[in-house]
Amino acid sequence: MTDSRTLAFVNLYGVLGTLENLCELDTKAKEILYELKKPVSVCFDVKDGPTATIKFTCKGCRMEDGKQPHDILIPFASCKQFNGMIDGTVTPVPVKGFTKIGFLLKTFVALTDRLTELLRPSEEALRDPAFFRLSTELTFYTIAVSLAQIGNQDAIGRASASYMLDGDVAFLIKDGPAATLRVKDHHLLAIKKAPEKPRAIMQFDSLQLAHDLFTGKINALECIGLGTVEIRGMLSMVDNMNRILDRVALYLA
Repeated sequence: MTDSRTLAFVNLYGVLGTLENLCELDTKAKEILYELKKPVSVCFDVKDGPTATIKFTCKGCRMEDGKQPHDILIPFASCKQFNGMIDGTVTPVPVKGFTKIGFLLKTFVALTDRLTELLRPSEEALRDPAFFRLSTELTFYTIAVSLAQIGNQDAIGRASASYMLDGDVAFLIKDGPAATLRVKDHHLLAIKKAPEKPRAIMQFDSLQLAHDLFTGKINALECIGLGTVEIRGMLSMVDNMNRILDRVALYLA
C-alpha cells in the first residue's frame, strides 16, 4: 500500500529534484537550457504536502525546499492533484507568472519529457551504453532522495527509520554516482554526494548490477551473499535502509 501524500514528496523531491542531475549530466538538457535568456524560478506549492522551488538558469537548475523567491507559482489543491501532474492526468495552472508561460510550455516540458525518457527507458534505448549509464545514474539519484522522503513520510518507512541510529550511510555505485543518507533523530536527509565519515556503507558492484536491482531483475539478498552488493559498518542501519528501499520500488513503480 502507498499513500498520495508520501507519493507527492517522492514526486517533488525525488523525481522533479532529479532535474538538477539531468541538467548537469545530459547534453540534450544542456541544449534546452542554453536558450534560456534569464533565470526563471518555479515554485510548486502542494496543500497539506511538500513545497519546493526550482531555479533554472542557462547553466543548470537547483531545487530549494519551501517557497523561495519565484517567478512562477503553481499551487495544487491536494497531493492527489500534484501527483496527477506528474503522471500526466492533470494540467498545472499557475497563479503567478503568466508572462512566463512560454517557459513552462517549452523549456520545462522539454526537460521533464527528457527526464521521463531516461527514468522510464525503452529496452531499445538502453542498448546504447551512454544512454544506459545516464539512465541508471539518474535513477540512482531519484531512488536516493526517495529513500529519505519515504523514511520521513510513509508509515512503514517511518517505522524502519525509528530504528536507525544517528549518522551517515553511504549509498553508492562503484565507479559511479554516490549519495549520503543522513540520519538525525530518526529523520532522514538525502545528500547527492558521498559522506566523509559514514557509519555504514551499501555499495553496488557495477552500474549493470544497480540497474538490475532497481528493475527487480535480481534479488538484493542474493547479491549480498555473492558479494556484488557490499555492506559494511553499522549493519542495522543498512538493514533498515534496505527495508525502506523495498518501499521505494512501490512508490516509483
